[in-house]
Amino acid sequence: MQLTFDADVEAFRSDFIAFLDEHLPDEALATERPRSTSHIPHWARRWQRLLFDHGWLLPGYPPEFGGRNATVLQQYVHLEELSRRRIYHSFNPQGVGIIAASILSFGTDEQKHRWAVPILRAEMTASLGMSEPGAGSDLASLRTRAVRDGDHFVVNGQKVWTSGAHDADVLLTFVRTDPDAPKHKGISALLIPTDTPGLTRRPFASASDRDDLDFNEVFFTDARVPVENLVGPLNEGWRVANGSLGHERTMLWVGYASQLRDLLIDFRPSGALERDQFARLVMDAEALNLLGSAALARADRGEEDVATVSVLKLLGSEALQTAYEHALSAAGTDGLIHPGITGPFAPLNLDAHYGSWFDRYFRTFAGTIAGGTSEIQRNIIAQRLLGLPR
Repeated sequence: MQLTFDADVEAFRSDFIAFLDEHLPDEALATERPRSTSHIPHWARRWQRLLFDHGWLLPGYPPEFGGRNATVLQQYVHLEELSRRRIYHSFNPQGVGIIAASILSFGTDEQKHRWAVPILRAEMTASLGMSEPGAGSDLASLRTRAVRDGDHFVVNGQKVWTSGAHDADVLLTFVRTDPDAPKHKGISALLIPTDTPGLTRRPFASASDRDDLDFNEVFFTDARVPVENLVGPLNEGWRVANGSLGHERTMLWVGYASQLRDLLIDFRPSGALERDQFARLVMDAEALNLLGSAALARADRGEEDVATVSVLKLLGSEALQTAYEHALSAAGTDGLIHPGITGPFAPLNLDAHYGSWFDRYFRTFAGTIAGGTSEIQRNIIAQRLLGLPR
């Protein structure tokens, strides 16, 4: 058993720390905040482009795609340092971490340079069109149709919960292209520019974001999309979708671990939590780190472990929810007070973006849904890890 990183990984970390120390945007120049998850302020576009040009945006990719061919463990320490400083590498997280990554995995060379590179360089932003009314966690039940008409698909249907769509330049949209195939078959993925005639975006508020709109309903009425915008093979969108969510889930636990670590720092000296509550926080944080480290080691050896990723996602999201519930209870009425917003990366700063203890607790419910609901994770664990019947 090895509990430390090799010299090459620590050297990689040191290089990234030196880059951050030299290039991190000045707080005074970073006052404009993003208005949605597909809106990137000008200063943040420059920051993301700088990361891309120096290979620090997605270090696991080749240099032409904003990386430096980093190993799994090097990618981990990169993400760990971002989390430690509460820095976003992009204010369009689904564009960079899911959509561009999916295009790089499944797209053609032309699509990689036409769509993925501009998204990675913050020259355009992207949102993910998956969920529909009646097809949320069960993506395979989607009903938005795309019918081939010459060199175009004609798209009709509706998406919902499409984060940042009203500010996005393009949507990676999952549509049904073969209605007669089994529901997990016959799905395809299309890149649909948001200025396409027949595409309408309607943002709406959520209970946790009453002022800044992010969620959208998206309607398609005879929207014509070039066939060349098909990502992956026709009717193989289910594989693209699983790959898309896989990009999102792989190291999702690192963010949970970082927030649990921050809570330990907050509450260790204060004694505000009851002893059993604090003990649970310590154990959950330690368990998440140990399980995550073991999963990283397997990934570094090239082993795929979908069930363990589900365990980490389930444990991390629900441990964080329990910790914030205890924190809110301990804070009492003071837990309703918002401390204000400061710093160039306030959206990742717990005291700002998450606001009051109530706001922080309320937002944890999104964590048990995004990236695959807790119920879906339990199904995966039951079937793939425990060998239980469907």
